[in-house]
Amino acid sequence: MAEWIEEGTKAPDFTLPTHDGGKLKLSSLKGAPVVLYFYPKDDTPGCTKEACGFRDASAALGTHGAVVLGVSRDSAASHAKFRDKYALPFTLLIDADHSIAEKYGAWREKTLYGKTSMGIVRSTFIIDAAGRVAKVFRSVKAEGHAEKVLEALAALA
Repeated sequence: MAEWIEEGTKAPDFTLPTHDGGKLKLSSLKGAPVVLYFYPKDDTPGCTKEACGFRDASAALGTHGAVVLGVSRDSAASHAKFRDKYALPFTLLIDADHSIAEKYGAWREKTLYGKTSMGIVRSTFIIDAAGRVAKVFRSVKAEGHAEKVLEALAALA
């Protein structure tokens, strides 16, 4: 099982498919802070609450120049439907084989109702304009998470 990426290290670069059929390379965003958040599944209660938190904070996030990227294993069609349903103003990325979640340490053993399995653990990484991991949020609680991310971005400014 991969270890968590530590604060201060270079963010692992990647290229992933987007909700709209394009591709996004993380290093192409150098020069702006990136809020990279991993979540288990589109349109589930916790994931919806987290995504809508980022949506509702988008103006404040914009004042920091931050680019928000959501990552899960869901398909482009699922991501597009999720974005449209909740008017999410940011890009959703497809990590179908969970290889990027593994690189960041967000693919972990989880226990639900006494059953153990591997899956995405809700995690957020703030990557600074230079491409370094500035802040790591592990095992995130969806409620109020966007506010904590905003506080961390303000502290970096």
